Amino acid sequence: MSAIRKDVLRDENLIRNLEEIAKDTALLHGVLMRTKETPNSPEVVSYAPFTLFPSPVPSALFHQALAVQTYFNRLVDQVSQNPTFLEETLASTIKVDDFTARLFSIYRQVRQECQSQSIVLGLNRSDYMLDQNPEGGTSLKQIEINTIAASFGGLSSRTPDVHRHILKVANLLEECDQILDNNPAAGLARGLAKAWELYGSERNIPVIRRQFEDVCRTGSLDQSKRLFVDGREIAIVYFRNGYMPQNYTSEQSWEARLMMERSLAVKCPDISTHLVGTKKVQQELARPGVLERLFPDEPETVVQIRATFAGLYTLDMGEEGDKTVAMALANPDQYVLKPQREGGGNNIYGKEICEVLENMKDSSDRTAYILMDKIQPRPVENYLLRPGAPLRLSSCLSELGVFGAYVSRKGNDMVFNECVGHLLRTKSSEHADGGVAAGVAVLDNPLLV
Repeated sequence: MSAIRKDVLRDENLIRNLEEIAKDTALLHGVLMRTKETPNSPEVVSYAPFTLFPSPVPSALFHQALAVQTYFNRLVDQVSQNPTFLEETLASTIKVDDFTARLFSIYRQVRQECQSQSIVLGLNRSDYMLDQNPEGGTSLKQIEINTIAASFGGLSSRTPDVHRHILKVANLLEECDQILDNNPAAGLARGLAKAWELYGSERNIPVIRRQFEDVCRTGSLDQSKRLFVDGREIAIVYFRNGYMPQNYTSEQSWEARLMMERSLAVKCPDISTHLVGTKKVQQELARPGVLERLFPDEPETVVQIRATFAGLYTLDMGEEGDKTVAMALANPDQYVLKPQREGGGNNIYGKEICEVLENMKDSSDRTAYILMDKIQPRPVENYLLRPGAPLRLSSCLSELGVFGAYVSRKGNDMVFNECVGHLLRTKSSEHADGGVAAGVAVLDNPLLV
C-alpha cells in the first residue's frame, strides 16, 4: 500500500532537493524541538524529526478512530470515578509495582479526605496500529490510551502545511489536496479554557511552568485547599510529566504531587484518571462483560469500543495467568509484554519475553505486566528526516493517535466532550518500540487512501 508513487520515492535528485526544502519548511512552520545537547536552552533548537512524505492510512479506519474517541473519553471518565473498579483491578499490581503503588497511595489518601473539587478535565490520546489479518484485511487495534501528558498536540497542528509544501514542490498536487487540516492544540486549549471557566476564573489565562521541587518549595494550600504557587492561586494543574518513576527525583517530588492532588485546583489528569492509563486497567476493560456493565444501556457504544481492542491477557497468579505465561513462552513473537508505564521504550518483545517470564513465571512479580497480541501492520516506504542522520528509503510502520478532550462534573454528565484531532507517528520497521521523544519515531501526516 503506497500513496506516493515508487518512481518519486526513487528519484535521487528530487529527494536530495526535497530534503533541504523540507527542513527549511519545518523550521519556518515552527516544527521545532530543543536539542539533546542543550535541552533547557531557549536559544538552540532543531527541527523535530518528521517524514519526507505523508504516509497512507485507509480512510475508513482513520474515521473509525475519530468516531470512537468521544466514547473513550466517557469510558476513561467513568472508570476514574469508580473506586471499586480501580481497587479491584489494581490490587495485584500495586503489590509488586512500586511506582503504581505510590500513585495509588496518593489516590487513597485523597479519597479519604473527600476532596471537594468536582470538576474533571481530561486531555488524552488513544493510540492505534493497523493490524493485518491472515485473510489480507486490515483492522484498527488500540495500543494504549494515554491519560497523562498526551503529547504532540502542538507539533501535529503544524505538520500539515509542511507536507503540503513538500508535495507541491514534488508536483504531487493531487496528494497535496488530500492532506487533512488538523489542529488538536486548539481543541485541547478549549478543554483547558472550559475547566478554567468552571473553576470560576474570569481573567485571561496566565501560564507558569514549575518542576515538582519548585512546587514543594513555594506551593501551599489555604484553609479551603486552594493551591498557591509563588503566591498566585492555581486554577488548573497540567502535568507535563509525572508518568515515569524518573520524573520523581526526590521525596519532595512526591510531596508536591500529593499537595496538588489534595488541592482544589483542577488536575489534568487527577490521580484517578492517571491510574486509568495503566495497562492493567486496559486489560481488565477488555474482559467479556466489563464494558457492558459500564455502559448497560448502550450496546452500540460497547460494540464500537470493543472493535478496537486487541487480545489482552492477565498475568495474575492462578490458572488464567499460568495459561498466559505458557502461551507467551510458546510463541513469543506473537505477543508484547507490557509494564504499567506510559511513554515509549518500555515494552518487551520476542526472545526477551522468554528471558523475562522464565525468571518470574512462578513469582507474583509477573503481575506487574500484562500480555498483549502483537499488532502486525503492513510496512510502507518513506524517508525519515532526523537531525544528524543520513537520509535513506526505509521500510516504515505507523501509529495513529487520536486526541480527546473532556470536562465533567463528578456524578453528572459531561459538559464538554470532543475528539479534537490526530497524530501520526512513523518509525523504521527495524525498531520494535519507542516514540518521538525516545528518538525512534518521527512526526507524520495521514494520506487517506
